[in-house]
Amino acid sequence: MNRRNFFSGAATAVAAASVGRAALAALPEAPSQSSANTAAPLAPPNGRPYRPVVTLNGWTLPWRMNAGVKEFHLVAEPVVREAAPGFFINLWGYNGQSPGPTIEVVEGDRVRIFVTNRLPEHTTVHWHGQRLPNGMDGVGGLTQPHIPPGKTFVYEFEARRPGTFMYHPHADEMVQMAMGMMGLWITHPKGRHPLIADVQRDYAFLLAAYDVEPGAMTPRVNEMTDFNIWTFNSRVFPAIDPLVARQGDRVRIRVGNLTMTNHPIHLHGHEFEVTGTDGGPVPKSARWPEVTTDVAVGQMRQVEFIADEPGDWALHCHKSHHTMGAMGHGVPTMIGVDHRGLVGKIQKIVPDYMVMGERGMADMGAMEMPLPDNTHPMMTGTGPFGPLEMGGMFTTLKVRKGLGANDWRDPGDFQHPHDTVAREWTGAPADAAAPRQALPGQAPGAPRVRKPEGGHHNHH
Repeated sequence: MNRRNFFSGAATAVAAASVGRAALAALPEAPSQSSANTAAPLAPPNGRPYRPVVTLNGWTLPWRMNAGVKEFHLVAEPVVREAAPGFFINLWGYNGQSPGPTIEVVEGDRVRIFVTNRLPEHTTVHWHGQRLPNGMDGVGGLTQPHIPPGKTFVYEFEARRPGTFMYHPHADEMVQMAMGMMGLWITHPKGRHPLIADVQRDYAFLLAAYDVEPGAMTPRVNEMTDFNIWTFNSRVFPAIDPLVARQGDRVRIRVGNLTMTNHPIHLHGHEFEVTGTDGGPVPKSARWPEVTTDVAVGQMRQVEFIADEPGDWALHCHKSHHTMGAMGHGVPTMIGVDHRGLVGKIQKIVPDYMVMGERGMADMGAMEMPLPDNTHPMMTGTGPFGPLEMGGMFTTLKVRKGLGANDWRDPGDFQHPHDTVAREWTGAPADAAAPRQALPGQAPGAPRVRKPEGGHHNHH
């Protein structure tokens, strides 16, 4: 995995929060972000204090204080998202990115959000999960007029309850959400809360999926089921930054789902509890230990755990095809097919032909197949022991001793203690004469099973 600077773009974002008095009567500045790296957490320069989140491969939107009101400026606009190095997607987003910047406020804050529409069609912003006046809910035609291209609307309400929320359009949703218009909203508690623990690491990201045909750059917005680019914050593995934690840290991960299917998010090496949803904190009596939580469409799940096991632990969607790059339903299953004598003949007609599926699809992880321009490989990424054979919704939680409290950088590969890595057995072979409890398929009344012979399956 490439090391990336977690602090890229942070300085310009903080600088944008400093606004002169003369500018307070005008529209607040709309900062923009072009980097796809994970920005450092934005320490609040004013207003109520809080511990900021880290948006995976994203950033937090600065604000200005105007007579006690936090003012933000979102710009809805076409963007080009670098989903992975050399792989770019034409999307619609906010302030230069898709997903848009995370908005962080504190419970009780009066918030004013200016929304400028630079899209070729009208839009709105729905503040998903918020308690607010009906006319601020952002449903075009129902609670407000649409925002025409070139116009700026303003939303204003109080952040009434702490939690993890989202924002997205409620206008031409099939197009606009399929094109990546979404962002995170975090409302921090204004003081100690009986159901919200203090954490040392607080991560947040959105799940998004796109249908980008090989060689293309623009998603097919009318797709409903057959997506091929599965992302954390519109990035695909191995271009998704790791989550890092110091051993013993309490870690919170906030995951929102704006795809068209559910995602069972699975963490290796640790157990967690779901401590919150977009409906608010979960009562302690309703929590239980888990290693996988299903995040359904339109849901937000907040999980917490103690990062007490050092290592590089996988964090991924447990739907296997969601940890792949561009795939297609037209690839035949060739497991068990004898290719001997065929490959050379086919290569005379198709020089680039290579065998797929003779041993499953593991070879794909190491192949360098010719691909159309701007096409992400199906499986990619390497680790210290070879190809990871992963893509899409996959990254790592890197737990280390002795990390600095504000150190968010990739610490590199884990150095395993001696004799703690699975390895080939080189001792004496198993004793074939040793008695076993029962032969396979020999239990009383059990059906008999035989291995296939000569390419044919025999059933008895």
